[in-house]
Amino acid sequence: MTDRDDVPFDLASMRKQYRAEGLSETELAATPVEQFARWFKQAATDGGLFEPNAMIVSTADAEGRTSARTVLLKHFDEQGFVFYTNYDSRKARDLAENPYVSLLFPWHPMARQVIVTGVARRTGRDETAAYFRTRPHGSQLGAWASAQSSVVPTRADIDAAYAELAARYPEGEQVPVPPHWGGFRVAAQTVEFWQGRENRLHDRLRYVERPDGSWRVERLSP
Repeated sequence: MTDRDDVPFDLASMRKQYRAEGLSETELAATPVEQFARWFKQAATDGGLFEPNAMIVSTADAEGRTSARTVLLKHFDEQGFVFYTNYDSRKARDLAENPYVSLLFPWHPMARQVIVTGVARRTGRDETAAYFRTRPHGSQLGAWASAQSSVVPTRADIDAAYAELAARYPEGEQVPVPPHWGGFRVAAQTVEFWQGRENRLHDRLRYVERPDGSWRVERLSP
């Protein structure tokens, strides 16, 4: 047990009062992607967020053991939400066994969250290569230097691998796309828009995909 005197803050009393204005069904766009685009524009311009495209990706392996991590959203459209990773990483191994995934955008300064659930599939190699070419040279080398999620003896081993690659592919020389690296597109099945409200009576409106590909909206109790 933790001694209460050792805790630097009274966690039970830490709370913020959220805004009075909320989110109504009449304000929603026709599709969740359109609504996400509206909120994302506000998050990126007026939200005061360090990385508005940062999202928590939660996965589970074949035995149901969960894991979560923060990655960056790199594209979104009606086909889904795209991020990139090492295909040998834990998240990618989980998705190979169990493609169901959850994405959470924690826009705390705006008292907003967006929660996406859906199915992840790998992007095509042409799409992956096109994105890889937009990455800074150092990030391209980093995709080769890191055997993501594997145990490494020391930081020096990582730095040495990077230095070797930097010598092989100096600035200005094209770096090949790693075969073990690429994207995932999450095709949404539900998308919840969460707006903080006073007295913890938050607005939660969730789009749910119908079998014909259209969407219905349901309100969830806070």
